[in-house]
Amino acid sequence: MSLLNFEILNRVNEWLSEPFDQATQEEVLRMITDDTVNLAESFYKNLEFGTGGMRGVMGVGSNKINRYTLGKNTQGIANYMKSSFPNQKHKVAIAYDCRHNSSKLAKVVADVFSANEIDVYLFSDMRPTPELSFALKYLKCQCGIVLTASHNPPEYNGYKVYWEDGGQLVPPQDEEIIAEIDALKYDAIRFDANENLIHFIDKAIDDAFYKSTLENASFNTPKIDKENLKLVFTSLHGTSIKLIPETLARAGYTQVSIVSEQAEPNGDFPTVKSPNPEEPEALTMALTLAEKVKADLVIGTDPDSDRLGVAIRNANGEMILLNGNQTMVLMTHFLLEQWKKQGKITGKEFIGTTIVSTPMMLELATDFGVECKVGLTGFKWIAKMIKDFPECKFIGGGEESFGFMVGDAVRDKDAVSATLLICEIAAQAKSIGSSLFDELLKLYVKYGFYKEKLISITKKGIEGAQEIKQMMIDLREKPLKEINGQRVVCIEDYQNATARNLISGETEELNIPQSNVLIYYLEDSSKICARPSGTEPKIKFYFSVNAPLDKVENYKTVEGILDKKIITIVSELKLN
Repeated sequence: MSLLNFEILNRVNEWLSEPFDQATQEEVLRMITDDTVNLAESFYKNLEFGTGGMRGVMGVGSNKINRYTLGKNTQGIANYMKSSFPNQKHKVAIAYDCRHNSSKLAKVVADVFSANEIDVYLFSDMRPTPELSFALKYLKCQCGIVLTASHNPPEYNGYKVYWEDGGQLVPPQDEEIIAEIDALKYDAIRFDANENLIHFIDKAIDDAFYKSTLENASFNTPKIDKENLKLVFTSLHGTSIKLIPETLARAGYTQVSIVSEQAEPNGDFPTVKSPNPEEPEALTMALTLAEKVKADLVIGTDPDSDRLGVAIRNANGEMILLNGNQTMVLMTHFLLEQWKKQGKITGKEFIGTTIVSTPMMLELATDFGVECKVGLTGFKWIAKMIKDFPECKFIGGGEESFGFMVGDAVRDKDAVSATLLICEIAAQAKSIGSSLFDELLKLYVKYGFYKEKLISITKKGIEGAQEIKQMMIDLREKPLKEINGQRVVCIEDYQNATARNLISGETEELNIPQSNVLIYYLEDSSKICARPSGTEPKIKFYFSVNAPLDKVENYKTVEGILDKKIITIVSELKLN
């Protein structure tokens, strides 16, 4: 069967005339003649918004990132802003990362907004994504855009949209804006900039951001303890080099060794297979430098500086990479302790996390007498919690994918403040003869040893998307009754917002927005989650198991038991 169905051909034909420029039309003609597979991939759908905004391969076509797909998005958002904020001065903030074409695409977006008589505050150079969220609120804009594809491969770029609260788009704005965009024709895009409405921003916003970060993420650590902490930092060729070294310097951390080979922003990410701090390989150079300088910890951030990876020394002095759940519980527990010491916990505070993250967050909340709100995957849902419950104080929170938010000054995951926070924890622990590793083991003794694992399966293209869809159908229509000798006691299906108890047969409604996520709970409290990625051609499986840890000395024994349990579960699901 031909890949070029009627719907694809309609989209292709649209791109063969104005308003598309000659170079675009010529590339479409070339693909028609020489590359029909790529033609189908480029036009089989319109690029969609996912968990972290819109991401895609750069190139020509309705399913690619280019001036026309982003121009159409921007025109739709401009129209929506005008109708949503009548009789107001309309303002938007725009940032971009180190990726190829990011600065050019950011200017295209700025041009379209300005052509619609909207004031644009455009960063004069690349900046971390969290600073965009901060700048939007600081400048009292109604909307913010950042051009980034996070840790995706070099051929990708993306477009994340933030609303007036500083968080990413959530219902109902997201559906309404998508409807506005879908209703537009490409010839409705206004590309003719009003340069008088484009204002470049940089140092003043940087200084305000530094000040806010130090206020939110530093906790009276003595000067000598900061100076005694040895840290290796790598930006993995990304934007964090613009802010994190200076943030640490202003906070008083003097022994910061930067991986020079990865300090230069570069959209090719030449020294790593993937610029993702979740991947141990990405921190190889940093770990080598850590051994050379005898560092206490290593921190690496992704290209747009919203995720951070942390490596620490274990009981044998060896560097190990923490997973996102471990980093999250360390930082959350420390924040809760600080708030308790300051007498700020009154029962109207909360921490935030997501349905695929460690259940250990619930244990922390119960112990400190605060609420733990649990949302769908993505920090936009944690930001929405802050917006929806203004009567409650947000302490901090995160998700398993190496992201954390300290307070509400930034309404997205923020590797800048999280880097400072983990340094504060490490410095204070070292001053009393402890370490991050020791502190983590203490938490396991107190709350239970929780062990998590993520398996991510990539399925590219049209066929890959269908395979992922079929995997989810099978898990729903042919549910497993037993895994690893443990009965499945409950299945939560977020697509139809129901939780089904397999023992009693009862079904309850889930009070959470619908999403293509399925969670199996076993009778030993193990948890297995399946979720297609919202931003990449992947399906992700999340595993969480736990057991009591009576004392620190038994750590390795219990870890071995939990590792074996995960291996067995993965094998039974045929994912290895």
